[in-house]
Amino acid sequence: MTPTTVKTEAFKMIDQLPDTATWQDLMHRIYVRLAIESGLSDSEAEKTVSVSEIRAKYGLKE
Repeated sequence: MTPTTVKTEAFKMIDQLPDTATWQDLMHRIYVRLAIESGLSDSEAEKTVSVSEIRAKYGLKE
């Protein structure tokens, strides 16, 4: 994401918060957004592991 896009998206995120929002509320939304974008990037780059592989690694039932 380019800085302009990040700035625009940050303003949108802030505008969507209720007037009673706290800094913690804002930080949570930022954290969730980053986690989602990171997961999508990993998925696109095929850097994911299937549930079956994780279950097998830890000896869990299917």
